[in-house]
Amino acid sequence: MCMEIEFDVNMNSNILYDYMLHHTYNSFSGIIGSAVGALFLVAAYMNRQVIFLIAGAVILIYQPWSLFLKSKQQMLNNPAFKKPLHYKLTEEGIEVSQDDQIQNQKWEDMHKAVSTSNSIIVYTSRVNACIFPKKDIGEDKYKVIEIISTHMPPNKVRIRS
Repeated sequence: MCMEIEFDVNMNSNILYDYMLHHTYNSFSGIIGSAVGALFLVAAYMNRQVIFLIAGAVILIYQPWSLFLKSKQQMLNNPAFKKPLHYKLTEEGIEVSQDDQIQNQKWEDMHKAVSTSNSIIVYTSRVNACIFPKKDIGEDKYKVIEIISTHMPPNKVRIRS
């Protein structure tokens, strides 16, 4: 059975922010940063020291705020996000096109596939990804998940519907 699906993605800063949050807080540094911030808050409670409270709050608030600002900045500065990206998932891989530019990624080169509440994310490298907002793929979400799950090894796919 030949599976293929096409859809357009309209990137916005909220989708980009969702990706950045997931990527950051599922990395070693994101987990350590959150743990350190939480430890400062516990130390503030136990020692009644305002400095620990301030340090913990700054650490825990700074990261999401900076990611929010970065997502807004990337939307403004990246011309690729100004127009829809056209994706085609095929037996061979993922094709993304915009205007006359076309890029292909083979399934065997994909690093992993994950999901957030808003998107399905297929990592094409450790830091780069194809982001498929669920609002853009609509009812085809399950077909997209099926194609990804069929073409990538199970240990690389962590998608929850």
